[in-house]
Amino acid sequence: MIPTLKTERLKLIPPNADCFALYEQFYTDAEASKMYGGPISKEQVWARLKADLGSWHLVGFGIWIIQLKANNNFIGTCGFWKGNDWPRELTWWVLPEARGKGVATEASKAALLHAYNEFKWDTVETYMNDENIAARVLVKKLEGVKTKRLKFIDGLSRDIYVLPKPA
Repeated sequence: MIPTLKTERLKLIPPNADCFALYEQFYTDAEASKMYGGPISKEQVWARLKADLGSWHLVGFGIWIIQLKANNNFIGTCGFWKGNDWPRELTWWVLPEARGKGVATEASKAALLHAYNEFKWDTVETYMNDENIAARVLVKKLEGVKTKRLKFIDGLSRDIYVLPKPA
């Protein structure tokens, strides 16, 4: 069973078919999704949602949907991803209208606590494209420490950050 996480303002819930509109809004918006492989077609959006749900069943972890407690709106995702031949990482995205409000930080801290306390992981890493300035700002807020730089199978090199357990 996929757990639900709760913070002061958020619920992190398992992905489900009701989240398709959220994924479609994000991944078909060229500007919003440019650091996440977008824009992509509606069928590719559906495949992405299915992959996020399937990750929980295949590898025992995955992403959660970020839901605001105040109005139950879906505003993004946060959790863990591991592609074939890619390192496991903390990942997140939020809709443009939800950015700059501490949502990604709050959700990431909840996911990190779950990884360290419940998954019993010794380390949690994240990485991002060099141009993803917003992600680098968040990694700094999470007190991430750059440990190495790797060349990935897509040909891009990325900095790898270890993220500590939040206090």
